[in-house]
Amino acid sequence: QFRHVQQLTYSLIEWRSQILSGTLPKDELAELKKKVTAKIDYGNRILGLDLVVRDDNGNILDPDETSTISLFKAHETASKRIDERIQEEKSLQQSLDLRGQPIFNSTHTYSLYVNFKNFVCNIGEDAELLMSLYDPDLSKFISENYLVRWGSNGMPKEIEKLNNLQAVFTDLSSSDLIRPRISLVCQIVRVGHMELKDGKKHTWGLRRPFGVAGGHHL
Repeated sequence: QFRHVQQLTYSLIEWRSQILSGTLPKDELAELKKKVTAKIDYGNRILGLDLVVRDDNGNILDPDETSTISLFKAHETASKRIDERIQEEKSLQQSLDLRGQPIFNSTHTYSLYVNFKNFVCNIGEDAELLMSLYDPDLSKFISENYLVRWGSNGMPKEIEKLNNLQAVFTDLSSSDLIRPRISLVCQIVRVGHMELKDGKKHTWGLRRPFGVAGGHHL
């Protein structure tokens, strides 16, 4: 319990410094004050101290100006919120895996940001680059493709996207994060013509696999 309260105190000291700095925007300041009061109420509960009844903005309610019924309802709401927070803390503590690392809450989703800088490969024709997340242990892709069309001149086909090729792989769940390995894979597709031997005819716009590259395990 001492270690728990110590961490709570460290958080309060840090947040107090941010509030006193006077550099926070008004909306962030209001949000931080709510976090501070919530942390104080939580600490009081686990130490068995009295619950301070507050309004929605975190201000202490004045019993001389607030009706008894309003005080009771506010007390019920605050007590329920703190109990839920304590239950969340217990659930998180119980969800430690064998290595002692917390397992992410299954209700959370996560994202991976990719910033594509350049593509250097002597193809001689246009290409399509398809980037996606891959699970090598299950041998399957776990995301949709991020498509980049690359011209034969070594530039993006959509020239307005030069130096601005970015993508976010969203909705990664906790089950994705606990996979042993996840790789970022880039498939290269050649887009161009093919010469037919018999009639020396050319066909255009054919998509043919050209190469593949795998990134480091995420």
